[in-house]
Amino acid sequence: MTMSMLMCRLRQPLINVPCSGQKLNGRQIQKEKVVLVMGATGTGKSRLSIDIATCFPSEIINSDKIQVYEGLDIITNKISKEEQRGVPHHLLGNHNPNTEFTANDFCDMSLVTIDSITGREQLPIIVGGSNSYLEALIDDDDYKFRSRYDFCCLWVDVSMPVLHSYVGERVDQMFENGMVNELRPFFNPNGDYSRGIRKAIGVPEFDEYFRKEAFADEGKKKMLLEEAMNEMKLNTWKLARKQLGKIHRLRNVKRWEIHRLDATPVFRKHGVEEANEAWKKLVAEPSAMIVAHFLYNKTTANVVSVSDLRVPSSDTVMTAATC
Repeated sequence: MTMSMLMCRLRQPLINVPCSGQKLNGRQIQKEKVVLVMGATGTGKSRLSIDIATCFPSEIINSDKIQVYEGLDIITNKISKEEQRGVPHHLLGNHNPNTEFTANDFCDMSLVTIDSITGREQLPIIVGGSNSYLEALIDDDDYKFRSRYDFCCLWVDVSMPVLHSYVGERVDQMFENGMVNELRPFFNPNGDYSRGIRKAIGVPEFDEYFRKEAFADEGKKKMLLEEAMNEMKLNTWKLARKQLGKIHRLRNVKRWEIHRLDATPVFRKHGVEEANEAWKKLVAEPSAMIVAHFLYNKTTANVVSVSDLRVPSSDTVMTAATC
């Protein structure tokens, strides 16, 4: 079983029980609480956000600057409605793909959304790979965020060599899932690849393929396809390294307190059951403990039984986004 097929099958969220009916109200907290889930592309951020949200009463805010746009669900690895498991998601796939969504737009809309979520006594979980958006929100010049909110950062990390291999396999899986047909309507000979959803990795890389496919024989089309996919893999890998560098800067230069969770062993497992168990022990359970302590100054045993963090049986495992 390839790594991409394995990750596709093991992405079912592992935390299935609410936390004993406890609500996040003013008697328990001084500032409102916000959880951030960070990591390079493909490390499992979406999966962890759902794990947390199914343990604590939560709603999720997307902070991926490309997933905010409507369309290209395969190429951008958006989490589907089924995979969301009923957890409300905000700023996900609802912005005009032809207009720009800036960091300032993200900050303004996130603050309004956070206020709305906390008003419902839910925990806001912000998840995505656009660390520049997170930095703009947290360290704004007017101190709007830090004056009102305490935040906890969870970083899902995977070693670069292991992630490099997975990223390549994930692009291959996108192709199998119909990536080329999804991209074709977004091709425009005069298109601007610096704005909107056309900035997404995959759109500019396939420009030459779409320009020449109608005039190329099968051999030439195959070569153009391979070149486009290889360029897409390379640029995705470059993005992952860039994202990792920004996390290190936030942690080491700006001195953010960021809790690192090493998911590398999960990606090295060859069976679904083994990988799910590794995810639970190395990522899901430690994250639940960190968040429980952050919210209630308690260990997770006071909030939800760790034994209830169940790995789904093989016949109930469903595909979920890892991004």
